[in-house]
Amino acid sequence: VQVVESGGGVVEAGGSLRLSCAASGIIVSRYAMAWFRQGPGQQRELVAQIYSHGGTNYGDSVKTRFTISRDSAKNTVDLQMNSLKSEDTAAYFCNAGGPDRGYWGQGTQVTVSS
Repeated sequence: VQVVESGGGVVEAGGSLRLSCAASGIIVSRYAMAWFRQGPGQQRELVAQIYSHGGTNYGDSVKTRFTISRDSAKNTVDLQMNSLKSEDTAAYFCNAGGPDRGYWGQGTQVTVSS
């Protein structure tokens, strides 16, 4: 099983980025897929989650700005991030199957300049 994130980069505050998580060895529509992030000196936190039945869940700080979606044809899970703030600066990680026993990607860095 492999989970690979892409799409990170440097963006100005107020801008947008779209992250993508490509999975191999699993079918993303059969797993709870999630994006987590870890900022400098901070604990890893849940950003957004999409369940196998399609329901979604968001962290309080992003729920009006970020959208998680799934493309079953491409076997990917995307995170559309709008109205980015400096506090969104973090390494973003894709997870399949839950944080305790699931699969993790290597992360992609998002830096928001103010």
